[in-house]
Amino acid sequence: MPGEGLALNAKNLSKAFGATKALVDANFAVETGTAHALLGENGAGKSTTIKILSGILRPDSGEVWLGGQRVELREPRDAHRHGLQTAFQELTLAPDLTVLEKVLAYEPTGVAGQLDRKKARNAVAAHFEALALTDIDLRADVRDLSLNQRQRTEIARALFRNPRVLLLDEATSTLSGRDVGWLGDIVRMVKARGATVVMITHKMAEVRAFCERVTVLRNGRDVGTFATEAVSDEEIVEMIIGRSLDATFPEKTQARAAVRPVLSVRDLATEQRLTKCSFDLHPGEILGVAGLQGMGQSELFSALFGATPTTGGSIEMEGEPVLFGSPRQAINAGVALVPEDRKTEGLFLELSGRENMAMPNLGHMTRWGMIEGDTENRSVAAVMQIVQVDDRALYLRAGAFSGGNQQKMVLAKWLVRPPKILLLFDPCRGVDVGTKHEIYVLITKFAAEGGAVLFYSSETPELVNLCHRVIVLYGGQVADVLPSTGEDISEKSIMRATLGQRSARV
Repeated sequence: MPGEGLALNAKNLSKAFGATKALVDANFAVETGTAHALLGENGAGKSTTIKILSGILRPDSGEVWLGGQRVELREPRDAHRHGLQTAFQELTLAPDLTVLEKVLAYEPTGVAGQLDRKKARNAVAAHFEALALTDIDLRADVRDLSLNQRQRTEIARALFRNPRVLLLDEATSTLSGRDVGWLGDIVRMVKARGATVVMITHKMAEVRAFCERVTVLRNGRDVGTFATEAVSDEEIVEMIIGRSLDATFPEKTQARAAVRPVLSVRDLATEQRLTKCSFDLHPGEILGVAGLQGMGQSELFSALFGATPTTGGSIEMEGEPVLFGSPRQAINAGVALVPEDRKTEGLFLELSGRENMAMPNLGHMTRWGMIEGDTENRSVAAVMQIVQVDDRALYLRAGAFSGGNQQKMVLAKWLVRPPKILLLFDPCRGVDVGTKHEIYVLITKFAAEGGAVLFYSSETPELVNLCHRVIVLYGGQVADVLPSTGEDISEKSIMRATLGQRSARV
C-alpha cells in the first residue's frame, strides 16, 4: 500500500484556484516518530498542503494516507478524527473568546451532557502548567494576548487534542529565541511518544535543530525529499528559489558622515514598558533595535508613529520638537511604519493590493475630492515594479496573496511617496529566504538614497549584517549602543546587552 509504514503519505496532490495552480502532483512522505520540514518560498504551496491535511481545503486530485490507510479529509472534523492537529500561523483563535473557551477541544461533560466547566478548566490549567505556559491567563480574552502568547496558545490548543500528527504552520514566526527553545522541547516530546511533526519554517537553524528530513516545494511541485544532514543550507536555498543566491545580505553601505539627526528621542516613556529611551537617528542610517520580548520595543515604535501616547520625554524631527497625537500626524510629518502583524495592522485584507498601496497617498491622487484612477494606477504600478510584488495585486484582494507578497505590499504603500523615516518592526517575520533578500535590498537602497531607518528584528543576524549601529533595549531603556565598527556589532555583543550587561558607552 502507498502509505504503509509511514505516519503520513501525500500522493500527487493538486489544487488550483482559478488559473493559479497552487499544487501540481506534489508528493511527500513522513516517517512515524520524526519531525519533517516542509520548505519553499511564499506561494510555493506549503500552506495549501497544510490546509488540505487539515481538512480546510479539498484537493482537486491526489490521495492522503495515514498509517497505511487512505483517508478522506472533507472537513476539519475528519482531520481531528484521524489524529491530525494544526497550529496555524494565521491564528485561528477567535479574538472575542477567552483562552479557556478556545483551547477546549472536546469539552468534558457532566450530567445530561452539560459542559462540566470545573473539569474543563482543571484539564486546560493542568495542560498549560505542563507546557510551562504560566504567563497566559485562561480567563483573558484572546484579543488581549500578545502575538507571542497567541501563537503559544495556538500550539497548546493543537496539543490538547493529543495528535498523532502535529502540523506546525510557521509556528516560530512570532516566537522569541527562548520560546523557540520551548517549541524544540515540544517537538522532542511529541516524537518521544511516537507521534509525528510536520513543520513549515523559513529558518534553517530550526530545520537542523528539529527535523530529520526536509521536503522542498517550488511553484506547487515537490523538488524532492532529503535527509537534513545530507544537504547544505546553500543547496536548500537554491532548490527553494530555483537559482543561486550569491549572498543572503546585500553589501552594507557606509554610514554617512555625522550630520544633524533627522530624529532625536530623549527620555521617552509610555504607560507600559518604555521608561526612559534616548537615541539619535541620522539620514542614510539603518539603526537597529534589539531586545528580548517585552523590553519596550513595541511601545517605542508605536509611540513614534503616534499610535501610543507618551507620558514623558521628547521627540524632535530635524531639530524641531514634535508631538504626534495620531498616526495621521506622523505620516504627514514623513514617518511611516511597517507594523508587527501585517494582516491585522498593515493591510485591509478584503481590499485589493492596489487599494492598500494607494491608501496612505489618496490625498495626492484626488482632484475636486475624487480619486483620479489613472494617477492611482500609475503610482501603484510603478512602486509594484520596485518591490516586485505580483502583478495581480492591481485587482485581487490582499488576503488572497502569500505572506511575502503581502509584506511587500505593506512596504510598497510607503514607497509611493517615500517618507523621511521608515519604522520597520520585524519586517521579515514569516517570509521566505528569497523575499527576505528582496526586502533587505529595498531597505539598503532606501537608506543609501538618504532615508532613515529604525529597524527592529527578532533575528540577530539581520541586525549584524544590515545596521550601521544597534541600540539594545533592556527594561524600557537603552542598555547599550553598538557603534559602526565591525568587531563591536556581533551576535555575541548584542546578546550580552539584551541580557542586561550595560556598557560604559551608554
